[in-house]
Amino acid sequence: MTPPERKRVDMNPPDTRTDERQAAVAPVAAHGAATTPAGAPAAVPGREGRSLVTRGLDLFYGDFHAVKDVDVELRRNRITALIGSSGCGKSTFLRSLNRMHELVPSASVSGQVLLDDQDIYATGIDPVEVRRQIGMVFQSPNPFPTMSIYDNVAAGIKLNHRKMKRADMDAVVEKALRGAHLWDEVKDRLGKPGSGLSGGQQQRLCIARATAVEPEILLMDEPASALDPIATLAVEDLILELKRNYTIVIVTHNMQQAARASDYTAFFNIEHSGGPGVLVEVDETEKIFSNPSDKRTEDYVTGKFG
Repeated sequence: MTPPERKRVDMNPPDTRTDERQAAVAPVAAHGAATTPAGAPAAVPGREGRSLVTRGLDLFYGDFHAVKDVDVELRRNRITALIGSSGCGKSTFLRSLNRMHELVPSASVSGQVLLDDQDIYATGIDPVEVRRQIGMVFQSPNPFPTMSIYDNVAAGIKLNHRKMKRADMDAVVEKALRGAHLWDEVKDRLGKPGSGLSGGQQQRLCIARATAVEPEILLMDEPASALDPIATLAVEDLILELKRNYTIVIVTHNMQQAARASDYTAFFNIEHSGGPGVLVEVDETEKIFSNPSDKRTEDYVTGKFG
Protein backbone atom coordinates (compact mmCIF):
# COMPACT_ATOMS: atom_id res chain seq x y z
CA MET A 1 0.00 0.00 0.00
CA THR A 2 1.42 3.37 -1.01
CA PRO A 3 1.13 6.05 1.69
CA PRO A 4 -0.37 9.43 0.81
CA GLU A 5 1.86 12.00 -0.82
CA ARG A 6 4.10 13.56 1.77
CA LYS A 7 7.14 15.70 2.22
CA ARG A 8 10.47 13.91 2.47
CA VAL A 9 12.86 15.26 5.04
CA ASP A 10 16.59 15.57 4.49
CA MET A 11 18.19 12.54 6.10
CA ASN A 12 21.68 13.99 5.70
CA PRO A 13 21.64 17.63 6.81
CA PRO A 14 24.93 19.43 6.34
CA ASP A 15 25.77 19.61 10.05
CA THR A 16 26.93 16.13 10.99
CA ARG A 17 26.28 16.76 14.70
CA THR A 18 22.51 16.28 14.35
CA ASP A 19 22.41 13.08 16.32
CA GLU A 20 21.18 12.26 19.81
CA ARG A 21 24.31 13.75 21.38
CA GLN A 22 23.71 17.04 19.58
CA ALA A 23 20.02 17.04 20.49
CA ALA A 24 20.87 16.53 24.13
CA VAL A 25 22.82 19.77 24.25
CA ALA A 26 21.62 21.74 21.26
CA PRO A 27 19.16 24.42 22.46
CA VAL A 28 20.75 27.85 22.64
CA ALA A 29 19.86 31.38 23.75
CA ALA A 30 21.48 34.41 25.32
CA HIS A 31 23.09 33.86 28.69
CA GLY A 32 23.56 36.19 31.62
CA ALA A 33 26.28 35.90 34.19
CA ALA A 34 24.11 36.36 37.27
CA THR A 35 23.82 33.43 39.62
CA THR A 36 20.54 32.19 41.04
CA PRO A 37 20.03 32.46 44.81
CA ALA A 38 19.96 29.25 46.80
CA GLY A 39 16.66 27.41 46.82
CA ALA A 40 13.99 27.15 44.15
CA PRO A 41 14.78 29.07 40.96
CA ALA A 42 12.69 32.13 40.35
CA ALA A 43 11.04 32.75 37.01
CA VAL A 44 13.24 34.79 34.70
CA PRO A 45 11.62 38.21 34.12
CA GLY A 46 10.48 38.62 30.53
CA ARG A 47 11.33 35.00 29.66
CA GLU A 48 8.70 32.41 28.87
CA GLY A 49 8.25 29.37 26.73
CA ARG A 50 6.70 29.35 23.28
CA SER A 51 3.69 27.52 21.94
CA LEU A 52 3.74 24.59 19.52
CA VAL A 53 0.83 23.79 17.21
CA THR A 54 0.55 20.80 14.89
CA ARG A 55 -1.76 20.78 11.87
CA GLY A 56 -2.58 17.63 9.96
CA LEU A 57 0.62 15.98 11.15
CA ASP A 58 1.28 12.52 9.69
CA LEU A 59 4.42 10.55 10.49
CA PHE A 60 5.83 7.60 8.56
CA TYR A 61 8.61 5.04 8.68
CA GLY A 62 8.89 3.96 5.07
CA ASP A 63 5.41 2.81 4.09
CA PHE A 64 4.33 2.35 7.70
CA HIS A 65 1.95 5.08 8.81
CA ALA A 66 2.98 5.60 12.45
CA VAL A 67 0.91 8.63 13.51
CA LYS A 68 -2.11 10.03 11.70
CA ASP A 69 -3.49 13.55 11.30
CA VAL A 70 -2.66 15.18 14.64
CA ASP A 71 -4.04 18.64 15.31
CA VAL A 72 -3.10 19.93 18.75
CA GLU A 73 -1.94 23.07 20.53
CA LEU A 74 0.77 22.62 23.14
CA ARG A 75 0.28 25.64 25.34
CA ARG A 76 2.90 28.14 26.38
CA ASN A 77 4.31 27.65 29.90
CA ARG A 78 2.18 24.61 30.52
CA ILE A 79 3.01 20.92 30.94
CA THR A 80 1.28 18.61 28.47
CA ALA A 81 1.45 14.88 29.21
CA LEU A 82 1.18 12.41 26.32
CA ILE A 83 -0.37 9.13 27.44
CA GLY A 84 -1.45 5.94 25.67
CA SER A 85 -0.55 2.29 25.32
CA SER A 86 2.81 1.16 23.93
CA GLY A 87 3.09 1.48 20.16
CA CYS A 88 0.50 4.21 19.74
CA GLY A 89 3.03 6.78 18.52
CA LYS A 90 3.56 9.01 21.58
CA SER A 91 7.35 9.03 21.41
CA THR A 92 7.33 9.27 17.62
CA PHE A 93 5.07 12.32 17.89
CA LEU A 94 7.30 13.83 20.60
CA ARG A 95 10.43 13.38 18.48
CA SER A 96 8.74 15.03 15.51
CA LEU A 97 8.35 18.21 17.54
CA ASN A 98 12.07 19.02 17.24
CA ARG A 99 12.74 17.10 14.03
CA MET A 100 14.42 14.14 15.68
CA HIS A 101 11.96 11.84 13.90
CA GLU A 102 13.85 12.40 10.68
CA LEU A 103 17.07 11.01 12.14
CA VAL A 104 15.58 7.52 11.70
CA PRO A 105 16.28 6.07 8.23
CA SER A 106 13.18 6.09 5.94
CA ALA A 107 11.31 8.54 8.18
CA SER A 108 9.07 11.12 6.55
CA VAL A 109 6.47 13.64 7.57
CA SER A 110 3.56 15.61 6.19
CA GLY A 111 1.62 18.42 7.79
CA GLN A 112 2.95 21.25 9.92
CA VAL A 113 4.60 21.82 13.30
CA LEU A 114 4.34 25.51 14.09
CA LEU A 115 6.65 27.16 16.58
CA ASP A 116 4.91 30.49 17.11
CA ASP A 117 3.51 30.35 13.55
CA GLN A 118 6.80 29.26 11.91
CA ASP A 119 6.63 25.77 10.37
CA ILE A 120 9.76 23.99 11.57
CA TYR A 121 9.56 21.66 8.53
CA ALA A 122 9.39 24.48 6.01
CA THR A 123 11.95 24.59 3.21
CA GLY A 124 15.15 26.27 4.35
CA ILE A 125 14.64 25.69 8.08
CA ASP A 126 17.79 24.24 9.64
CA PRO A 127 16.92 21.25 11.89
CA VAL A 128 19.93 22.03 14.07
CA GLU A 129 18.49 25.48 14.78
CA VAL A 130 15.15 23.85 15.62
CA ARG A 131 16.82 21.59 18.16
CA ARG A 132 18.60 24.57 19.66
CA GLN A 133 15.21 26.02 20.56
CA ILE A 134 13.41 22.79 21.43
CA GLY A 135 15.49 20.68 23.83
CA MET A 136 15.12 16.97 24.59
CA VAL A 137 15.55 14.93 27.75
CA PHE A 138 15.66 11.21 27.06
CA GLN A 139 14.17 8.21 28.83
CA SER A 140 17.43 6.89 30.25
CA PRO A 141 19.87 9.34 31.85
CA ASN A 142 22.66 9.93 29.35
CA PRO A 143 25.42 12.07 30.87
CA PHE A 144 28.52 12.08 28.71
CA PRO A 145 30.58 9.39 30.48
CA THR A 146 34.02 10.86 29.86
CA MET A 147 33.02 14.34 31.02
CA SER A 148 32.93 15.83 34.49
CA ILE A 149 29.72 17.09 36.06
CA TYR A 150 30.81 20.64 35.20
CA ASP A 151 31.65 19.81 31.59
CA ASN A 152 28.38 17.94 31.10
CA VAL A 153 26.45 21.10 31.92
CA ALA A 154 28.78 23.30 29.86
CA ALA A 155 28.80 20.94 26.86
CA GLY A 156 25.94 22.55 24.97
CA ILE A 157 27.43 26.01 25.19
CA LYS A 158 30.81 24.76 23.98
CA LEU A 159 29.36 22.66 21.14
CA ASN A 160 27.46 25.71 19.93
CA HIS A 161 30.79 27.55 19.71
CA ARG A 162 29.83 30.11 22.32
CA LYS A 163 32.94 31.62 23.86
CA MET A 164 32.50 32.62 27.46
CA LYS A 165 34.82 33.78 30.20
CA ARG A 166 35.41 31.19 32.89
CA ALA A 167 33.59 33.25 35.51
CA ASP A 168 30.55 33.58 33.25
CA MET A 169 30.62 29.86 32.46
CA ASP A 170 30.85 29.10 36.17
CA ALA A 171 27.75 31.21 36.73
CA VAL A 172 25.80 29.46 33.98
CA VAL A 173 26.76 26.01 35.28
CA GLU A 174 25.82 26.92 38.85
CA LYS A 175 22.53 28.44 37.74
CA ALA A 176 21.60 25.33 35.75
CA LEU A 177 22.55 22.97 38.59
CA ARG A 178 20.59 25.06 41.09
CA GLY A 179 17.63 25.04 38.74
CA ALA A 180 17.86 21.24 38.61
CA HIS A 181 18.06 21.08 42.43
CA LEU A 182 21.46 19.46 42.11
CA TRP A 183 23.93 22.18 43.11
CA ASP A 184 24.08 21.42 46.84
CA GLU A 185 24.66 17.73 46.10
CA VAL A 186 27.52 18.19 43.62
CA LYS A 187 29.11 21.62 44.24
CA ASP A 188 32.14 20.05 45.95
CA ARG A 189 32.77 17.48 43.19
CA LEU A 190 32.16 19.30 39.94
CA GLY A 191 35.31 17.78 38.49
CA LYS A 192 34.11 14.20 39.08
CA PRO A 193 32.54 12.17 36.22
CA GLY A 194 28.82 12.72 35.71
CA SER A 195 28.42 8.99 35.25
CA GLY A 196 29.34 8.52 38.91
CA LEU A 197 26.09 10.07 40.11
CA SER A 198 23.00 8.08 41.07
CA GLY A 199 20.32 7.50 38.45
CA GLY A 200 18.10 10.29 39.73
CA GLN A 201 21.03 12.68 39.97
CA GLN A 202 22.13 11.77 36.45
CA GLN A 203 18.67 12.59 35.09
CA ARG A 204 18.67 15.93 36.88
CA LEU A 205 22.16 16.54 35.46
CA CYS A 206 20.76 15.90 31.98
CA ILE A 207 17.95 18.36 32.68
CA ALA A 208 20.53 20.90 33.88
CA ARG A 209 22.51 20.30 30.67
CA ALA A 210 19.39 20.94 28.59
CA THR A 211 18.34 24.07 30.47
CA ALA A 212 21.84 25.58 30.70
CA VAL A 213 21.44 26.84 27.16
CA GLU A 214 17.86 28.01 27.78
CA PRO A 215 15.66 26.46 25.11
CA GLU A 216 12.13 27.73 24.60
CA ILE A 217 10.56 24.28 24.91
CA LEU A 218 11.57 21.07 26.70
CA LEU A 219 10.53 17.65 25.41
CA MET A 220 10.81 14.77 27.89
CA ASP A 221 10.46 11.13 26.88
CA GLU A 222 9.53 9.19 30.04
CA PRO A 223 12.20 11.04 32.05
CA ALA A 224 11.47 9.17 35.29
CA SER A 225 10.74 5.65 34.01
CA ALA A 226 14.15 4.34 35.09
CA LEU A 227 14.10 6.02 38.52
CA ASP A 228 13.01 4.95 41.99
CA PRO A 229 9.89 6.60 43.54
CA ILE A 230 11.84 9.21 45.53
CA ALA A 231 13.91 10.26 42.53
CA THR A 232 10.76 10.27 40.39
CA LEU A 233 9.04 12.73 42.74
CA ALA A 234 12.14 14.94 42.71
CA VAL A 235 12.08 15.06 38.90
CA GLU A 236 8.33 15.79 38.92
CA ASP A 237 8.82 18.67 41.37
CA LEU A 238 11.55 20.02 39.12
CA ILE A 239 9.34 19.79 36.03
CA LEU A 240 6.58 21.72 37.79
CA GLU A 241 9.03 24.52 38.59
CA LEU A 242 10.54 24.58 35.10
CA LYS A 243 7.20 25.42 33.47
CA ARG A 244 7.58 28.98 34.76
CA ASN A 245 10.17 29.51 32.04
CA TYR A 246 9.55 26.67 29.58
CA THR A 247 6.79 24.99 27.67
CA ILE A 248 7.06 21.27 28.53
CA VAL A 249 5.79 18.17 26.75
CA ILE A 250 6.27 14.85 28.53
CA VAL A 251 5.59 11.26 27.49
CA THR A 252 4.63 9.03 30.40
CA HIS A 253 3.12 5.60 30.99
CA ASN A 254 2.50 6.50 34.63
CA MET A 255 -1.09 7.68 35.04
CA GLN A 256 -0.40 9.02 38.52
CA GLN A 257 2.52 11.01 37.17
CA ALA A 258 0.40 12.49 34.39
CA ALA A 259 -2.28 13.45 36.92
CA ARG A 260 0.25 14.97 39.34
CA ALA A 261 2.62 16.73 37.00
CA SER A 262 0.69 18.09 34.01
CA ASP A 263 -1.77 20.84 33.17
CA TYR A 264 -3.06 19.18 29.99
CA THR A 265 -3.18 15.54 28.93
CA ALA A 266 -3.33 14.17 25.40
CA PHE A 267 -4.46 10.56 24.93
CA PHE A 268 -3.14 8.63 21.93
CA ASN A 269 -4.49 5.29 20.76
CA ILE A 270 -4.00 2.91 17.84
CA GLU A 271 -6.72 3.47 15.26
CA HIS A 272 -6.99 -0.28 14.53
CA SER A 273 -4.74 -3.33 14.68
CA GLY A 274 -1.67 -2.54 12.59
CA GLY A 275 -2.93 0.98 12.00
CA PRO A 276 -1.50 4.37 12.89
CA GLY A 277 -1.63 6.08 16.24
CA VAL A 278 -4.21 8.83 16.54
CA LEU A 279 -4.84 11.61 19.02
CA VAL A 280 -8.14 10.64 20.60
CA GLU A 281 -8.58 13.52 23.01
CA VAL A 282 -6.72 16.39 24.66
CA ASP A 283 -8.03 18.49 27.52
CA GLU A 284 -7.18 19.81 30.95
CA THR A 285 -5.69 16.98 32.98
CA GLU A 286 -8.36 17.15 35.67
CA LYS A 287 -11.08 16.66 33.07
CA ILE A 288 -9.25 13.84 31.29
CA PHE A 289 -9.01 11.89 34.54
CA SER A 290 -12.44 12.76 35.95
CA ASN A 291 -14.79 13.27 33.01
CA PRO A 292 -13.20 12.52 29.61
CA SER A 293 -15.25 13.12 26.49
CA ASP A 294 -14.34 9.87 24.73
CA LYS A 295 -15.14 6.38 26.03
CA ARG A 296 -11.73 5.15 24.85
CA THR A 297 -10.02 7.68 27.08
CA GLU A 298 -12.14 6.65 30.06
CA ASP A 299 -11.32 2.99 29.49
CA TYR A 300 -7.60 3.74 29.36
CA VAL A 301 -7.29 6.01 32.39
CA THR A 302 -9.42 3.63 34.49
CA GLY A 303 -7.25 0.66 33.54
CA LYS A 304 -9.75 -1.25 31.38
CA PHE A 305 -7.12 -1.59 28.65
CA GLY A 306 -3.55 -0.58 27.92
